[in-house]
Amino acid sequence: MGTTPALGARELAIMKVVWKLGDASVRDVYETLRKERSVAYTTVMSMMGTLEGKGYLKKRIDGRAFRYRPARPEQRVISGMVREFIDRVFDGASQPLLAHLVSARRLTDEEREELRRLIDEAE
Repeated sequence: MGTTPALGARELAIMKVVWKLGDASVRDVYETLRKERSVAYTTVMSMMGTLEGKGYLKKRIDGRAFRYRPARPEQRVISGMVREFIDRVFDGASQPLLAHLVSARRLTDEEREELRRLIDEAE
């Protein structure tokens, strides 16, 4: 399957809405997004067309409108974005990212415990 083009911040916001809804029209996505920020309907429509072109969305006709659904699972897209970030910023090494996350912000007791649990499970 080749490399999938990266998602920009606004594209990711749209994808999060479609993943949450499972099946959505442009109007559905627009109405959801505008609760959080100002966005034009035509911008959402254009970006959803771009996301379809990039292979992130599939569309079908429903009456006079298109309905969109995710073409890729959310976890696979996020994993790819994290891998790309680690490759670009940390030259592919995960340890510096983890060290940065632990040292750059105070972790709650619950977050530290969860991190320990995940490390134990990985071993």
